[in-house]
Amino acid sequence: MIDARVLRDDPDRVRAAQAKRGLSGEVVDQALSADTARRAAIAAFEAKRAEQKQLGAQIPKATGDEKQALLAQTKTLSAEVKEAEAARLAAEEAWDEAIRSIPNPAADEAPAGGEDDYVVLETRGTKPEFDFEARDHVELGRMLGAIDLERGAKVSGSRFYFFTGVGARLHRALVNLALDTAAANGFTEVVAPALVKSRAMEGTGFLGQAADDVYRIEGQDLYLVGTSEVPMAAFHSDEILEASSLPLRYAAFSSCFRKEAGSHGKDTRGIFRVHWFDKVEMFVYTTLDEAEAEHQRLLAWEKEFMDKLELHYRVIDVAAGDLGTSAQRKFDCEAWIASQDRFRELTSTSNCTDFQARRLDIRGRHTAPGVEGGQTEHLATLNGTLCSTNRPIIALLETHQQADGSVRVPKALQPYLGGLEVLKPLA
Repeated sequence: MIDARVLRDDPDRVRAAQAKRGLSGEVVDQALSADTARRAAIAAFEAKRAEQKQLGAQIPKATGDEKQALLAQTKTLSAEVKEAEAARLAAEEAWDEAIRSIPNPAADEAPAGGEDDYVVLETRGTKPEFDFEARDHVELGRMLGAIDLERGAKVSGSRFYFFTGVGARLHRALVNLALDTAAANGFTEVVAPALVKSRAMEGTGFLGQAADDVYRIEGQDLYLVGTSEVPMAAFHSDEILEASSLPLRYAAFSSCFRKEAGSHGKDTRGIFRVHWFDKVEMFVYTTLDEAEAEHQRLLAWEKEFMDKLELHYRVIDVAAGDLGTSAQRKFDCEAWIASQDRFRELTSTSNCTDFQARRLDIRGRHTAPGVEGGQTEHLATLNGTLCSTNRPIIALLETHQQADGSVRVPKALQPYLGGLEVLKPLA
């Protein structure tokens, strides 16, 4: 959630941030009103508690009728204290709900507008050109014995699939290349749980704007994650990390699950938009001062991985209205998908500043002269997809296909496929 001091001291800044996302500023006024009511309720409760304590101190000294009168007054006051406490709790709940409804203000540098108002920062790689009729990944996957959509639908329903044969090997190769790339850049490898409690989901903002996309386990306080950003953000929840240990960089592998609510009729062919995929996600804890520079580093590592796959892609600065609740700024790497004749998102990286850390109470301790134990402040969290397993396979098959249906293997992937240089169609 946002810093309450920013809301109180500069509400116009928050209203402007809402407008930049294309959202109403009414929530700002509601939050300010809730804050005023909360502080008034706290003051009223504390006044009643003070009165109760003062009365309690008088009773042992009183005798006779005076004592009986004080005891009677105590009963009345006790009821008033309970009523004031209930009002305080209700006011605090209303305040918490109000401030949590305000997304992270977008960075000044982020473009204003919606989904189509992104800014292209750069384009890299060579656009594939074919002197034959190019195939899409569905046909190539069938010819290679790599993707089985029919049995995926039979076993699990629409938007499911099997990777088989060389497809399964390619899946494993991509994951291993991603993890090795992360390790070479100083990341700690993690295998993260795909089920988390509501605290983790809510703390990362996925029970707000993205709630319709989340699978919940019926009858339990457990949710299937759509990204390992969720368990990794909660990994250090309620902890104080020493500044000397920062940045903490993790590369987490997990299976990911998404309902894809609202996507009916979109990307129904193939494995572009699916309910399950595996992913290697980079996640970083650092200081607010270092967050912007770390964001650029995450983008550089994503570009390094895209370059290893020898893809044609572009980097976009995502517009404010297309940011998730927690993100202050986001960059996407979009690969050229030949069968669609356009760029599509393969990876993204977001700077969430201290938004998630405030919800999950993650702090850093800084040593300060004369301050015992050092000062603490909420940290910044950042995330970046290094590699999902479905969309890169689409881009690889369609970009590196050859006339006979075979697919050239990028050099960086060849060691992970036993030196295989070409994926050949089944006989």
